[in-house]
This record gives sequence, structure tokens and C-alpha cells, in this order.
Amino acid sequence: MLIEGYEGGPLVAGEPLVDRPGFWSNHLWGPCCRDAGAEPEWFGDDGADVDAMSDLLMDPDRWPVFRMPVEGGYEAVVVYRNLVGDYGVDYLFTHPSWNGARQIAGWDGDLHRDTLTWRDLIRIVDSPSSAAEGIEDPAARLLLMLPLLTEHATSDETAATLTAALIAVGASQDIAPTTAQHLLEHSARSVWHDPTWGSPFSGSSGPPSPAVGGVLARLGIT
Repeated sequence: MLIEGYEGGPLVAGEPLVDRPGFWSNHLWGPCCRDAGAEPEWFGDDGADVDAMSDLLMDPDRWPVFRMPVEGGYEAVVVYRNLVGDYGVDYLFTHPSWNGARQIAGWDGDLHRDTLTWRDLIRIVDSPSSAAEGIEDPAARLLLMLPLLTEHATSDETAATLTAALIAVGASQDIAPTTAQHLLEHSARSVWHDPTWGSPFSGSSGPPSPAVGGVLARLGIT
């Protein structure tokens, strides 16, 4: 598997891992639930499964890649960048007409760079392309990109959609609504630093207003 900019990494298809026990605890705990005291049971997992999956996801000899084809030839991609001493998770978009993949965000203990609105997230979830290989299941697509969500006012419909996605990947019906609430509370209080923001010392009053349509519009994905 090749992705422009990752030629030195041993990339492997990660899509089969999303159906294995322990995956969602690993993927969502660090960026979304670390401060909420999350337990594996929130995602229908147990500790042994979580530990075993962690070994797979963070193997420096195998970097799992999760591809989500989107209409128009675009692809949302999540890469577990398992460099020794520089572990992280990168969020990218690709398109055949681009010179290379465009990283929109990353997590290496903290989330940084761009975010997604709920509208952008649902645009990715609801427009799979069967013409390309990758994950088409809407629940998995939603949860893979969820760490990028920053939404300060979410609706009951948002909570219901997220709850249904958690149940679909194995969370119990009793626990899923609470897990969804914690995930949305995290997104509501997340404030990321964008390296393009001006420093207050340079006269900037803060981050610029987000572009209409969010990051997808800036990438030309409409």
C-alpha cells in the first residue's frame, strides 16, 4: 500500500481491524475519552481485548491504514503512524488529481490542526463510493473520524446518531447513550490550536472565523 508522503512507512490495510474486539476503545479513548475515565465496557470491550489490539495498532513494523472512499474520487484516510519515538494518528484526504495526500489533522497525545463540523462528518459518512476499496459501513466511518469533531452545540438527533453507531459496533444499548454523551461533551469543549492562527503578540485577536462549509469545502469536496 502506498500513500504519498508515507513511502518510508510499512503501511498495511487496517480495515479488518475495525470489526475486532478492542478496536474502538483504542481509537477513541486517547483523543476523546482520556479525561472522562473511560473504561473498555463503554465500547463493549474488555481489558484483554484492548491490550491485544493496542499491540496490533502500535506495531512499528506495521502501520494500519483505514480508507473511506467518498463520492467524487476522494478518500478520507486514517493512518497509525508508528514511528519509534514519534507515534501518532494522522487524518488525511486524497484524490487522484492531487499531487499527494493532504493531512488535515493529527493526534500525538494532543489533537492539532483542523477539525470537522458535524455537517462535514455526516457528509463523509453518508457518501461512500463503492467504486473504491475501503470502509463503507456508516457507523465505522463516523467513529473513525469522530476525534476530529468540534461542535459546541449538538442536537438530540446528533446524540441519537452517535448512540446508534456505538451500538452497531458492539456497545451495549444500556451504556451507549452515556458513552455518546461523553464523546459529544469532549467535542464541545475541544479547542485546538491551528498553526495558521496569528499569535496575540503579532496583533492577532484570535483564530479566524471558520470558512463556510468547513474543511471539506476548503478541500473542494462539496
